[in-house]
Amino acid sequence: MDDHSPALVADDLTLSYGSVRALDGLSLSAERGAVTALLGPNGAGKTTAISCATGLLRPDAGSVRVLGADPWRSSPEHRARVGVMIQDGGLNSGASAMQLLRYGASLHAAPLDVDEVAEHLGIDDFGRTLVRRLSGGQRQRLALALAIIGRPDLVFLDEPTAGMDPSIRRRVRELIRGLARTGTAVVLTTHLMDDVVGLADAVRVISRGRVLASGSVQEVISEHRSADGAMVVQATATGVDPETAPALEADLRATAARYGARLETTSGGAADLETVLLDLMDADHPSPGQDAPAAPTAAVAAPTEEDPR
Repeated sequence: MDDHSPALVADDLTLSYGSVRALDGLSLSAERGAVTALLGPNGAGKTTAISCATGLLRPDAGSVRVLGADPWRSSPEHRARVGVMIQDGGLNSGASAMQLLRYGASLHAAPLDVDEVAEHLGIDDFGRTLVRRLSGGQRQRLALALAIIGRPDLVFLDEPTAGMDPSIRRRVRELIRGLARTGTAVVLTTHLMDDVVGLADAVRVISRGRVLASGSVQEVISEHRSADGAMVVQATATGVDPETAPALEADLRATAARYGARLETTSGGAADLETVLLDLMDADHPSPGQDAPAAPTAAVAAPTEEDPR
């Protein structure tokens, strides 16, 4: 397979849970060595799309390719190249945190150093604690460690920094960015816009099972504003005395006003992205009702206290 081809390609996926259409012609891709963020409200189809990409669900129509293969028919060797952040339902509560992490590493031929990963994520602080006694943030860190321990070529991370304090969140962001630098394709879902702006190379905005917007963070923001009749002009002024900066900005606003336009300072930051996301959701007119049924959760068999292996 061509190493320059996208790690994930989904084309016109559809899938229904009874009368509920969870995916409605969804198409997206994720590049190798890049972080791709899937954004959208609960029930938008993000988890269902990931479940199709990991072979947990089979779409009713359309196609999906993960590292060049159909995940539904892929071999165990191929599946070992894909990491998935396991949620609470997949963590064995009878094992300690380090027991489970070492067991997960033993399933791979060339895993990352368990002790280094545990130290970086602070797992060694609660390594002997049973999983069922971990806090939500601790379980998130352990789930992240299990997803990456096998050096995956593609990894899916669901809310990777949820429930974490700021210092640990920074470490997680550094870890995710480091994975991408080594060539891993990272696909993450999150409701934290700061994570997206600080991490994502690409954004896919999903609503009601289809992609509404796609591109870099700045591209998604700029295209949305352009659609509203705004012309986005980016410029960097160097050598400006901080004391004269307000006057320069006032002059620019006055120039724009002569053309009947209004100048807005844009940062391309979390607040801008969140505004665009909310506007897109409002424009899509989501129908009221319950979210689609939850997709199956992957589980990892692990040793218990009585059977440490």
